[in-house]
Order: sequence, then structure tokens, then C-alpha cells
Amino acid sequence: MTEANKRYRALFLDSLAVEQGLSPNTVEAYGRDLKRYLSFLAANGVSLLKAPPSAITTFLTAMKEEGLSPRSYSRALVAIRRFYLYLRREKIIDHSPASLLEMPKFLKRLPEILSLDEVEAFLAAPDGSTPLGMRDRAMLETLYATGLRVTELVSLELKDLNFQVGYLTVFGKGSKERIVPLGENALILLKGYLDTARPAILKKRESNHLFITARGGPMTRQNFWILTKEYALRSGINAEKVKPHALRHSFATHILERGADLRFVQVMLGHADIATTQIYTHLNTERLKALHGKHHPRG
Repeated sequence: MTEANKRYRALFLDSLAVEQGLSPNTVEAYGRDLKRYLSFLAANGVSLLKAPPSAITTFLTAMKEEGLSPRSYSRALVAIRRFYLYLRREKIIDHSPASLLEMPKFLKRLPEILSLDEVEAFLAAPDGSTPLGMRDRAMLETLYATGLRVTELVSLELKDLNFQVGYLTVFGKGSKERIVPLGENALILLKGYLDTARPAILKKRESNHLFITARGGPMTRQNFWILTKEYALRSGINAEKVKPHALRHSFATHILERGADLRFVQVMLGHADIATTQIYTHLNTERLKALHGKHHPRG
């Protein structure tokens, strides 16, 4: 790897961390992928700044043959794409050789989503007459209303909820802050939870966390995962569809189906790159094709 390429790589990784707020783990992973790519170019006498698209595909094919997993393959391609976009933005190159490369079809795994009827059954599964049931209904409704990641949900503190204007302050990946509006149903359930259920669960104990367990500690991803599986069974939904981000994926898909702008969805979900959000447009296309095939007389 040449000194110039090392410098480009270092500057790019700095921009990911400082300007885009990506997590240290993601930046480190991108760094490893790019180190392998740059070493490959150097070993084959190919210039980074003049590499053709075939150089990238040859590198990825070689990595795949060495046993690179589909997930790692996908990440490596994303890292290379973003690296060349950075070089173009900095006017180091005129065009990106990765611009026309698409994700292989086997990598385009569309997320499972719930239908509207399944969402209604899922949200209604907790027993709203008990303090813990009120908590769980408020959590599920908040997830579907906002599209939060489960980690973001369980990390919420009381100070992050603003009832007056109806929004949450969320700290996502890379500690990036975003403001997320809440729907009316979520606000009603959250108010009921805070007014009666939460004090009953805490029993005079204190906590800064918005959602707490029966022991008074903060809700965890593991606790929440157990609860969602229980409510999936209770509501009769296929357990395979109810994964940790099922309501997040359903939120994004359902509001896009109703005409929401992709940029709005990107902001709500906290995606640094709109390309990540675009998977939901692919999902909509697949759903429309399935509906057409099922209901059209010549489908």
C-alpha cells in the first residue's frame, strides 16, 4: 500500500467518525476492508485513482472464494463505494469506478415485516390492566410509532421524552442525536404508563430510565426480546416474523406505502446513508408484485 493511499484511507476513516458519526466498530471494520482492497490493488499493480470497476469485482470475487461471508462481502462493497465517493467529493478523482456496481441479489435480503392486522394484534397482546402490561403496550406502541432500534428504545431516559411537543430525543449509532415525533396513541399510552404503571413497578425506588423491569432496573434488549416472543405467541403471529426490529421494519414500510418521503424515513430511522433506507422501497416493490400476482386475473 502506497503512502498516498494510506493517507487517503486515514482521512476517509476520520471523516466517517467525525463528520458522519459512525461507531468505532463500524469505522474499524471499514478500515480493515479497505486495507485488504488497497493491498490487493498494490499486489496487482493497479492504481487506486485509476482502478476500473473490474478491479473491484475481481477483489470481491477473490474474497468470496477465500470464504468471505455474505455479510462481510456486502460490508466490503459498501466500504469501497463510500471510499470512492469520498475521493470524488474531495476532487481527488473525477468519477467512482464503484458507482455502477450493484449489490448481488443473494445479499438483498429483505426484512420480514408484519401486516397491519398483525401489528394490531401484536400491539394489543399485552394485558393493559396490569402495570407491566401497560409498560409493554407503551413500549411496543412507541416502537411502531417511531421506528426506533430496540437498543435506542431501552436506552431512553425520562429526560428524553417531551410531552409538550410530543417527541423523543434519541441517541443512535455513533451517539448521533435525532428528534423523533410520537403519534397520538403512543403519547396516550406513555402518559398512562408514567402516571400509574411506572410508579407501581418502581415501588418508591428511583430510576432515570424510561422503561424499567419488575426489579426496578433498566429494561434490556434481552428482556425485551423475551417479551416480544411471548406476545407473538399470544397474538398468533408466526414467531419467525417477530424479530427484534420487526416493528421498525413494519413502521418504515407502512409509512412509505402511504406516501411518506424517503428522506423523512431516513431521518426517522437514523440512517447515515439513504442507500440503507432504500431497502424499504425494494420491499414495497416486492409486496406490490406479490399482490398483483395474487389478485390480478392475469397475474
